[in-house]
Parts: sequence; C-alpha cells; structure tokens
Amino acid sequence: MDPIALSTLRSIFPRRLQENVPLSGYTSARIGGPADALLVLRSAEELVQAAQKLWELELPFLVLGGGSNVLVSDLGVRGVVLINRARSVRCEPKAEPPMVLAESGATLNDLAHRAGRLGLAGLEWAASVPGSLGGAVYGNAGAFGGDMAGTLVSIDLLHRQDGRQTWSQEKLAYGYRTSLLKREHPPVVLLTARLALQHGDRAAIQKKEGQFSAQRRSTQPAGASLGSMFKNPPGESAGKLIEEAGLKGKRIGNAEISLEHANFFVNHGQTKATDIQALIELARRTVAEKFGLNLELEVELIGEWEGIHGH
Repeated sequence: MDPIALSTLRSIFPRRLQENVPLSGYTSARIGGPADALLVLRSAEELVQAAQKLWELELPFLVLGGGSNVLVSDLGVRGVVLINRARSVRCEPKAEPPMVLAESGATLNDLAHRAGRLGLAGLEWAASVPGSLGGAVYGNAGAFGGDMAGTLVSIDLLHRQDGRQTWSQEKLAYGYRTSLLKREHPPVVLLTARLALQHGDRAAIQKKEGQFSAQRRSTQPAGASLGSMFKNPPGESAGKLIEEAGLKGKRIGNAEISLEHANFFVNHGQTKATDIQALIELARRTVAEKFGLNLELEVELIGEWEGIHGH
C-alpha cells in the first residue's frame, strides 16, 4: 500500500489498525497471505464509519465475515480488509410473522439456535452452516432444503453513492448459490438483515437442528476447509462427479480432495492457496474430460492471483 495512504490510516484508526496481517487466521480454510491493513469492526455503525472513510480516501477494501467459501491468495490482499464482527441480534417472537433482525456479522448457527430456543422455526437448516449472515445473504447459502432466499425479508446496506438503503428480498434476484450482490458486486456494505420465521414446537425444532448437525458431521470432513468447492450442476452432484472421476483423496502439497466428501478440499496444515488452485483446475479438467460438464466454483477467489483475477 502507498506509504501516504498507510500513514493516513494510522492517524484515522490509531489503536485499531493492524498491518501486514496474515489472513489465514480469518478464513475457515486457514489459508491466505497478508492484508496490507486490517480493521476488526464490532457494530454496524463501525462498519458504516470505516466504509465511508475508505471510500472518501479512494482506498480499496473488502469485508470478511466467517471467512468460509473464500480462497485467499498466497500473495494476500492489497488495500484494507474489514473483519465483520457486528453480531447484534434482536428476536421479535410476538411479531406476525415472528422476525429476527441481526447484524451482518452474526453467525448463522447462532441465529438458528437462538430462534430454536424461542420456538421459532425456519432456520433449522442453518444450525450447522458455518459463516456469517452477511456471507449467507450474499451467496444465498443453503442446506437440507432451506436457503436464505426462503427466509430473508429485507436487508439494510450502505451504498457508496446512495447512502443507507433497504433492499427487499426480491431486489437481490436470488438464484442457486448466487445473488445480485455476488454477480454484480455493487459498491455496498451489508449492515443488517431481517428474517421471517414461523411459530413451532421448541423441542421439535431443536431435534431437527440436532439431526441436521449430526448429518453434516457424518457426511462432511472435519478440519479446515472452504466449504463446498463447486456448485452442483443441474441434476448432478459435484462431489459425486469428482468422486466418479477418481479424484477422491487426491493430494497436492498438503491440500486434499476429501475422502469423506469430494466437493470439500481439506487443508492438512500449512497448505498453499496455489495447491488448492491446482486441485480446482485438476477437478474441473478431469470432470470436463470424463463427463463433458463444466464445474462452476461456489467459493470466491480473493486477493492477487497470477493469471486469475480475484476480488
């Protein structure tokens, strides 16, 4: 980063600015090179203040929540990384329908368990899903037949040009594991989301959450991974295709295509992003050759990549 810009950041965020921070500590895969600068933010208002200041300074930044579904380059990220720890949650069980209003850094599984304890149904699918609410809204996260598109009512966000706005679920133009935010990358920062739930039996809700969590543990690898690597092609399973291509257990460096579920790539320690990248390319090439199908990434590439453009 330009020394003058860095000096300016030090003066604006004197106690909070961290420099040259490895992002491996902020991603579920435990992979990632250094960010030039990093700020940990603990409320929606802190997100607003930081984003407005960085836009004013014309400094590039990106927001990371739980750090799942992203692969950060070994070269790291130029500019500023905002770590979203804005996690305030308000449940409104007496509203009709009952609502949950949460800041974008809240974790999905925490929201699901809070709702369950209040006898509110509709988020059971999220009880074992890693990552933040903001990331889930952005990528239309889902599991076990549920997803954000089926739960979300609206989001509040900060737009670079237009200030604070409320967007309806419809405006996000959701598709399978995608949204307008993910497709078009408008200059916005997601602040809060409002979710509509239903009244249900607390014991039954919590039982279902437990079953989903157990199912996930029994079918997906423990340890450091990015989450699902590829989207499922229409009518197909990405994991099944990779397995049938003979790649289950394939290793490059310390990165492995999981023996438990071939759509998960596991970091066995000190794995490089380039090793994961090589496995991605191998899986895509082999599945295309054997089945004539192109696997589309569900994860996003972040940072500086040689020959590939991340975000």
